[in-house]
Amino acid sequence: MTTGTAYLLVAIAGTDCALPRRAVREILPLPRLWRPPGVPGALAGFLNLAGAAVPVIDLAVLFGLGRPVTARQALYRHLVLLHGEAPQALLVDRVADVVRVDHDQIRPVAGETTLNGCVGAEIRLGERLVHGLAVERILFAEERERLAAQTRDAQARLAEWAA
Repeated sequence: MTTGTAYLLVAIAGTDCALPRRAVREILPLPRLWRPPGVPGALAGFLNLAGAAVPVIDLAVLFGLGRPVTARQALYRHLVLLHGEAPQALLVDRVADVVRVDHDQIRPVAGETTLNGCVGAEIRLGERLVHGLAVERILFAEERERLAAQTRDAQARLAEWAA
């Protein structure tokens, strides 16, 4: 039996990061998103997933590592759909692999020492050090509240067009 924790390795603006596999529902190619006017730059837009408006957070923009990309640049990017009561997706440059990491290769990081407090661990993969993201800390509480309100508005818009 293999021990350790499974992580999804992703690239965000040239930075290697890892998401706990248990937090990931699905990996999708980047579909067409719709972006209402006036939303923050980190909100790449909304995905219509079987009638549900799913907000897509561009992690490169949120972390200050890049700017929103053009449709052509976004062609090969991936969405990481997260588990949770309120569906949410993360936009990353690419998903690289799923790895199992032994506990002695994971070093916890104090939340106040990282951007948004979202890095929960440093993960040693051979000679590389990868940022282990704490999904529940990617957005501040105020950002989560604003995102929830914008998602309700997007859902209402979708409902208006439902047959």
